[in-house]
Amino acid sequence: MRLTTEQRGFVDTIRAFCAKECGTAEQRADLTDGGTLADSPTLLRRLAEQGWLGISLPAEHGGQGGTFVDECLFLEATARGLAPVTAYGTGLTAAQTYLHWGTDDQKRTIVASICAGNFEAIALSEPEAGSDLASARMRAEAVGDEFVLDGQKTWTTAAHLATHVLVLARTDASRGKHEGLTLFMLPADAPGLEIRGIDTMYGRTVNDLYFTGVRLPVAAVVGTVGGAWRQLNRGLGVERLIIAASSVGAAQRSFDDLLAYVKQREQFGRPIGSFQAVRHRIADLATEIALCRTFLYDVADRLDAGDEGELSRDSSTAKIRCTEAAKNTALEAVQLMGGYGYAREYGMEVQVRKALAPPIYGGTNEIQREIISRSLGL
Repeated sequence: MRLTTEQRGFVDTIRAFCAKECGTAEQRADLTDGGTLADSPTLLRRLAEQGWLGISLPAEHGGQGGTFVDECLFLEATARGLAPVTAYGTGLTAAQTYLHWGTDDQKRTIVASICAGNFEAIALSEPEAGSDLASARMRAEAVGDEFVLDGQKTWTTAAHLATHVLVLARTDASRGKHEGLTLFMLPADAPGLEIRGIDTMYGRTVNDLYFTGVRLPVAAVVGTVGGAWRQLNRGLGVERLIIAASSVGAAQRSFDDLLAYVKQREQFGRPIGSFQAVRHRIADLATEIALCRTFLYDVADRLDAGDEGELSRDSSTAKIRCTEAAKNTALEAVQLMGGYGYAREYGMEVQVRKALAPPIYGGTNEIQREIISRSLGL
C-alpha cells in the first residue's frame, strides 16, 4: 500500500526521535540499567509526551483515533530504531479485549493509561498451560460480591512495570476446558499478588505471578463470567499483527546494519558486498523483508476497513513470516559479519538475542501453523 504524505512524515519523525533518544548503545544502556531490563518506562513516557501512544485507540475513550496501519508504522519505526519499549505492544493487545468487551470505565481507564505512557500486562500462561491455554487452572472463586483468585501465572510480559494486569482464571471447573474461563482487570499492586522476574537472555521482561487470596470486586470482570475464550480470540489475532509489525522493524534494522557493514568491510582488496556469494544473500534478505512488509500492511489495511473474515489465518501468517524474517536476518548478519557480528561492540549479537523470542511468544509459530492448517480444513 502507498503511504500518505502525513504517514511518511510520521515515520520520519519517529526515526529522528529514536536516533536522538536511543540511537547509541550508551543511551540504550542508560535506559535499560545496563541492558538488564528489556523495556524503559522513561522512554515510553517520552513517547507519550509526543502524543504517539495509543494512536490506533478510539478517540471517544481517550485515544488518538488513528488507524491500525498508523499503529503498525509506529511499531515498525520504533523497533527499527532499537527503542526499548517492545512491551508497549502488550498493552495494545490488552486494549483490544477491554475495548470490545469491557465496561466504559474499564475502556477509559486502560486507554488513558496506555496514552499516558504506562505499560499494561496480560497474564494468560501457566506452568502447565502455555500453548494449550484452555487448560488454565488458576482459580477465581465467587465469594459474595467478590472473586478470590489463587494460583500461578508465568511468562507475563511487563507485569513488573504494568499498571494493570488482564488475568485469565477459571471460575467454573465443572464445564469444558474452553468454558468456565473469565477475564479480570487487576491492579498490578493488588494485595496478595507477588511478581517475580524471570531471567532471560535479553534482560528482564517476563515474570512469574503468584496469587494468594487476591480479592477483586465483580466490577473487575471483563466481559461476561465464563466467556473469556471467545473474548480472547480477536485480541490474540491483533496481537500477532503487533508482533509482526515490530518484527519487520527489527528485521529492517538488522538488514540496514548488515548492508552498511558489507559495503565498507574489505577483504581480498574489495568490499565483501561485491562478492556474489554475499550480495545474493543480501538480495534474498531484502526480498523477504519487502514481502513481509507488504503482507503485513495489507492485513492491517483490511482490518481498518472492517474486513476481519480472515484475521485469524492472516495474522498467523504474518506472525510466522515476519518473526522468522527478523530472526533469519539477524543470524545471517552475524554470519556475514564474521567475528564482528559476534562482538558486543557492533551490536548484532543483541539483535540476535532479541529476535529469538518473537517466534515463541504470542503463540509459538508451531501453534500458528496449526491455526492456518485448521482454517484450510485440515
